[in-house]
Amino acid sequence: MSLLVPTELSGCAEKLIRGRHATRAFRPEAVPEDTMRAIFSLAGAAPSNSNAQPWRVEVVSGAARERLADALQEAHAAHRTSADFPYSEDMYAPVHQERRAAFGARLYGALGIGPDDHEARAAYDAQSLRFYGAPHAAFLFVTGDGGPRLAADAGAYLQTLLLAMTAYGVASCPQGLLSFYADTVRAELAVTTGRLLVGISFGYADEAAPVNHVTTERAALEEVAIFHG
Repeated sequence: MSLLVPTELSGCAEKLIRGRHATRAFRPEAVPEDTMRAIFSLAGAAPSNSNAQPWRVEVVSGAARERLADALQEAHAAHRTSADFPYSEDMYAPVHQERRAAFGARLYGALGIGPDDHEARAAYDAQSLRFYGAPHAAFLFVTGDGGPRLAADAGAYLQTLLLAMTAYGVASCPQGLLSFYADTVRAELAVTTGRLLVGISFGYADEAAPVNHVTTERAALEEVAIFHG
């Protein structure tokens, strides 16, 4: 027995999912507190194995955001990294590297940064630790033993959170670089449990910024999904 989703519902779902994209320039106005609470409440509906919900999210705004941004830039300048989850360029297969390179060319091209201008790229990375100007940032921690299986559940929460933000008209950008300074985040926010998976900058998009109009491609269905009969 097959169930057909009404066209209007499937259209809304596709618009929501395809409409979400990473925003790297924000307007300064804050998201209202009731909107933020609604978004994070909705994100809590994310699935997890046995409903364990092994995640915790720390949200910063206002003065706390400013202090944390300062601390992150200081740690970055001092090369004081502290990633909870290991990172290596070797974890990417050649096809992944090709996709990353294509995206990087579009991103830095929109910023007017040349492919060999390593100094400008480094400066942009350092500035991104101020959350691309977003008035808010959220830090997603994996609780329990913080292992890969629990991180998978936290990933489901992350996607649900990003879609909830999109549904409420709030722009976002997951930033892997923010997770490279986990000890700094912990110290500034007095976090005593969990491993930092990712940080998410969020607010309202500056639609006039060229960087927010960078487009990305997705792999063809045949490249990522195999249907067995």
